[in-house]
Amino acid sequence: IVIRLLGAPMWALLEELRGERRTGRSARMLFEVLGDIWVVERNPYLQDDLLDNPKRRRLLVEALRHRLNEIDKRRAQNAGDDADRDANVAKLIVAARAAVDRFAAWFPETAALRKRVQRTLGRYTRRDNITFDGLQRVSHVTDATDWRVEYPFVVLHPDTEDEVRGLVEGCIELGLTIIPRGGGTGYTGGAIPLDARSAVINTEKLERLSDVERIELRGHAHLVPTLDCGAGVVTKRAMDVAEA
Repeated sequence: IVIRLLGAPMWALLEELRGERRTGRSARMLFEVLGDIWVVERNPYLQDDLLDNPKRRRLLVEALRHRLNEIDKRRAQNAGDDADRDANVAKLIVAARAAVDRFAAWFPETAALRKRVQRTLGRYTRRDNITFDGLQRVSHVTDATDWRVEYPFVVLHPDTEDEVRGLVEGCIELGLTIIPRGGGTGYTGGAIPLDARSAVINTEKLERLSDVERIELRGHAHLVPTLDCGAGVVTKRAMDVAEA
């Protein structure tokens, strides 16, 4: 968590300070701040709650900054003891304050981007096919690998294949990473978002499945039995039609 929020150099610095066994209380307060940020970053339900409650969000950010101010006060009280140590603690506080600032800025930035996404992608599909809620994001954070890296920013549920073309164009315009997803049963991690600004295009509604047709294919002397499947067709259904 420290490396993710503050960077590897700050982790090395913190380890050095902890080795002196003189930063127990300050370290605990720092870990509380980073832990609170991490819990919200990894829980879309909490994010939705804080997006909907500006007052609660403000109180949380104020509490985080208050704890960092307390660490800074303790640093100032002991500033004359060890100049190098004082400088290192000051670097940690600066990095932690920057992390809190990024955390606070994430909410208005996210709200603004959600509006842009709704406006842009709403030209190509129904608005209720564009989902940001915690349930959808949690449901699309991983596939059968159970490997979780980043939650998707938005999950899209096109009704037809024709809508997909426009959604792809819109996602490129918005700078979102595009992840096509079927049933989420893969074991290769192909449907897992690696970027927080990702759009998962869920193809489960695209269930077109033809009967077996024998068609002419180049390079084959005889007619070839063929199925025409939409992207959302479960493989077992196609197998059943072919077997029948």
